[in-house]
Amino acid sequence: MEVRVRVIRVTEDIAATEKYIAGHLKVLESYGVTKVTSADRSWVDNPNTYLILFESMDDFRVLGGGRVQLRSKGYPLPLEDAISEVDPGIIEYMNQFGELEVAEYCGLWNSREVAGYGIGSIYLVKVGVAIASQFKLKKLLALCSPATVRISKKVGYEVIETLGDNGTFYYPKEGLIATVLAIEDVDNLPTAEESEREFIFQLRNNVVHQKLETGPKGEMMVRFDLIVNKNSENQ
Repeated sequence: MEVRVRVIRVTEDIAATEKYIAGHLKVLESYGVTKVTSADRSWVDNPNTYLILFESMDDFRVLGGGRVQLRSKGYPLPLEDAISEVDPGIIEYMNQFGELEVAEYCGLWNSREVAGYGIGSIYLVKVGVAIASQFKLKKLLALCSPATVRISKKVGYEVIETLGDNGTFYYPKEGLIATVLAIEDVDNLPTAEESEREFIFQLRNNVVHQKLETGPKGEMMVRFDLIVNKNSENQ
């Protein structure tokens, strides 16, 4: 199996964006989640939102991905809406950032088709952190499920304990817990585990390359093109 991993601006590739949305909604529905702010479509008109797409090289189906959304005028981060319902303190927290100084990495999903090939959830998390350095952010935020918190901490995220109940909330529905986290130093990742930090820096230093990954189901060739095109539209 062969996949490519590329970064697009959502306003410049509508067809690929729609494929990403359809795949994400399908995964959410499989978990019984039918209403969630991260599935809201308002971000598709935001030129400061970028998608990381894992695509099949056979037919260019989207097999998974994630979304890096920069905070800009008229486009609050998805976690702002989610958290403000239960903790208005998120408003003051976000006021410390100016235009395009903070982003949220959200909307991560992967199809069962690629499960078992070594490019699961932690792979998506690492790729997102890798490209984040191209945006010159003060912080990279995330709202994570319990399963993703441990993974996220490995790559340098830390729980924002001043929000919610020591950083946790009921989201996206009662009975499900979400945790808000941030990477304070996106460029250097001082709190990341050394092996994960090394992988991320390899991606940053080789934004276009290919790598053979191996998992329980076999081998998968992954072709990376992680160049972020920020200049084709005015931000």
